[in-house]
Amino acid sequence: MAIIPRTTANFDYLANLRRLVMGRWVVLAVLAQLIMVAPGLLDIPVPQVPLLGIVAIGIVFNAFAQWRLARSHMASAAELFSQLIFDIGMLSAVVFLSGGAANPLVSLLLPPVAVAALTLPARFVSIVTAVAITAYSLLMLYYLPLAMPDATRATRLHLGGMWLIFVISVIMIGWIIVHTTRVIRQRDAELATAREQALRDERIMAMGTLAAGAAHELGTPLGTMALLAGELANDPKLAETTRDDVRLLLQQIGVCKEIITGLSRRAGAERLEGAPLQPANRWLDHLRQHWHAARPQASSRLIIASDGAAPDIVADPRLEQAVLNLLNNAANVTAFPLEIRLSWCTDTVCIDIRDHGPGFPERVLELGGQEAFPPHERGSGVGLMLTRAAIEQLGGTLTLANPEEGGALARIELPRTKP
Repeated sequence: MAIIPRTTANFDYLANLRRLVMGRWVVLAVLAQLIMVAPGLLDIPVPQVPLLGIVAIGIVFNAFAQWRLARSHMASAAELFSQLIFDIGMLSAVVFLSGGAANPLVSLLLPPVAVAALTLPARFVSIVTAVAITAYSLLMLYYLPLAMPDATRATRLHLGGMWLIFVISVIMIGWIIVHTTRVIRQRDAELATAREQALRDERIMAMGTLAAGAAHELGTPLGTMALLAGELANDPKLAETTRDDVRLLLQQIGVCKEIITGLSRRAGAERLEGAPLQPANRWLDHLRQHWHAARPQASSRLIIASDGAAPDIVADPRLEQAVLNLLNNAANVTAFPLEIRLSWCTDTVCIDIRDHGPGFPERVLELGGQEAFPPHERGSGVGLMLTRAAIEQLGGTLTLANPEEGGALARIELPRTKP
């Protein structure tokens, strides 16, 4: 048994086949109505039994195709091609028994060619086109003529039938083109989004490599600074006010060492998938205290907005860094205390970081971390992009907004960890 690889093209062929099957039901219904009603209503002598037999074969074939497609998750170009060849053969048989190329139904040979041109590779399109042209050409020579003694009436019926079949063909071709074009545009948009995401991931990986190298290089000078600051702190001649500044300097050097150690650990052997589970409120409060150690001049308050025991959250280093980036951005624009709100529901855990500054600029709200911003006096301009990428890697979303009450709001929504 042949194995068809799962590709985007296979799924496109499946969608096109399903539309073809739905369109074929319409054509079969119209043909059945014409065969049963036209002879008596318009006094046109046609072999009804053979024609209805052909329609019955089409119904059985289409029912089987619909049954198979309902149980299939992909299709091939060859299958779509064979379905179109069947349509041309069925319509050619109907036209052969009802007047040949003079029958207006011969125009229904055009929609299969249009479907092939929109959906199939060039080699299949050329075959379908050649088969349709051959069928039309043969129907001009070989057919069962209809006994129509009144030539004027036959001409009027022919023109009326041509108009009706033209309308049906135009509607079918237009419907096929609109739906196929919509699918193509949707796929192009998805591909463009995937390419942008790949470029962002590549840049983030490069920055991660640079961060690991920087962490390794900064270890030695920080150790030297800690040694010198320790000697200063033990100097008995040092003034008490200066000694307090040296203690603060030692504390900040210690924070820098912790950050560098964390960067080295994350870039090395530690696997992010093995991050431990912690109650969300305890994890967030510990992270907040760690942030205050690095920024003692900033202030914040933690608000638990949901009742009951807090759900567990994966203490992933990427999430920690994302929250720290948002806290730093908020503290950079206001001296007022930040509001850190934790809430949860059945499926999600939300972390809101609210400041009382001037709010996000329109450019920030428009991009929302999709691209890096130009470097500025407080950073390199990539913090928000790294934050968004980290949250999306964890299956969450980042939303930025300017509340009506003023300030700025950054919301992290994460899927709740299943017990």
